[in-house]
Amino acid sequence: MHAVVVRVKINDPEAAEARLREDVVPGVSQAPGFLAGYWTRKDNTGLSMLVFESEDAATTAEERVRSNMPDAVTLESTEVREVVANA
Repeated sequence: MHAVVVRVKINDPEAAEARLREDVVPGVSQAPGFLAGYWTRKDNTGLSMLVFESEDAATTAEERVRSNMPDAVTLESTEVREVVANA
């Protein structure tokens, strides 16, 4: 398994959350190889971890994340990481 870790700055909390629930979550959950996703917020920052079956699926998803960033947030970073354990 591999995960895409995404960090964003939230510019408009209400718009960001609406877009997240209406578009981002449904879209990501339909991506090939998707297993689980977690989106978190602290103050004006967001961090998400999207878990996929393979490195290829995670890399493809990372590319899609970078190209489909909502206007209500500013992308700070993305990275693909191997998942070495889960519970």
